[in-house]
Amino acid sequence: MRDWYSTHLGLKTNEYGSSFEFREAGKPDQPAYLQWSPFAQDTKYFEPSQKPFMINYRVEGLEQLVEEMRAAGVTICDDIETYDYGKFVHIMDPEGNKIELWEPVDQVFTDMGGETTK
Repeated sequence: MRDWYSTHLGLKTNEYGSSFEFREAGKPDQPAYLQWSPFAQDTKYFEPSQKPFMINYRVEGLEQLVEEMRAAGVTICDDIETYDYGKFVHIMDPEGNKIELWEPVDQVFTDMGGETTK
């Protein structure tokens, strides 16, 4: 699937999919990244959702956001996981879509180098 998107849509792909580089309005000199990642049709990663996709949103202040959502009754699927490239947690929306919230560490992607889709 990654090869198809690379060949036909020009995405710069790697083993995870494609990193999209952009600039935030308040930080125009600092690159930031979004990630597109295809998964195998039989993946279990999207569970407990029954949908064949998952939405990923970049957020700031993930710990506080999770506490606010928990207090509001939002389904939190797991604990916050921390990696060198950011923090992640998964929630469910009212229609059963699994949402991945990502508080990235953009500098890690900048330091990795490699091609990005712009």
